[in-house]
Amino acid sequence: MATRASELPLFPLNVVLFPGVVLPLHIFEPRYRQMIADCQEQKTPFGIVLARPESRPLLEEPYLVGTKAEIRELDRLEDGRYVLMAVGVQRFRILSHHRVKPYLSALVELYEDVAEPVEDLEFHFKQAYKMFGTYVEMLLKAANEQDKDMHNHLPGRPEELSHFIAYFLDLQNEQKQHLLELSSTLERLKEELVILRREVPFMRQMLIGSQNADRNILN
Repeated sequence: MATRASELPLFPLNVVLFPGVVLPLHIFEPRYRQMIADCQEQKTPFGIVLARPESRPLLEEPYLVGTKAEIRELDRLEDGRYVLMAVGVQRFRILSHHRVKPYLSALVELYEDVAEPVEDLEFHFKQAYKMFGTYVEMLLKAANEQDKDMHNHLPGRPEELSHFIAYFLDLQNEQKQHLLELSSTLERLKEELVILRREVPFMRQMLIGSQNADRNILN
């Protein structure tokens, strides 16, 4: 899993980004405005990492696994702030970090999932695909929205789906970070299935309760 190390600017946030996910960002701090300007000039990505809870302002301590992000749809506002879309592309592991510039930088290596039996992956992928589809349908129904093509929007590969599910599940950041750090797609899907098997029946009961309450109001 070890690969050639490279330098990467870091953006510590209170969010866990996964590969394949789009994250809107509003960049207003001067140090990170400089980081974005540097990335644009050098045509390089930056790394989004979860800041540890014990971090102090201007002295953030990152978790060691994060996600490289490419800059898309960048707008520079008149006052120097940036609005952009950050697209997660691949995970990395921090080997060392330093502050030569106003923002944090690190020496990183790619962090990839191990190869696993196709049959096992396919079995758990199909289960997760179906159950997460049900989960999203219930979320949309609870919000009085519909998306008939919703299943067409879900990733069609096991690793991509496991990242997509991890990002969109309603979990604490530490739980999401744990899923990001797993080096097994199979294990990630298994853990997500445990959560979905708990959440889907709960949401179903919530929806039934809400529908019954609406009927009582109408009667």
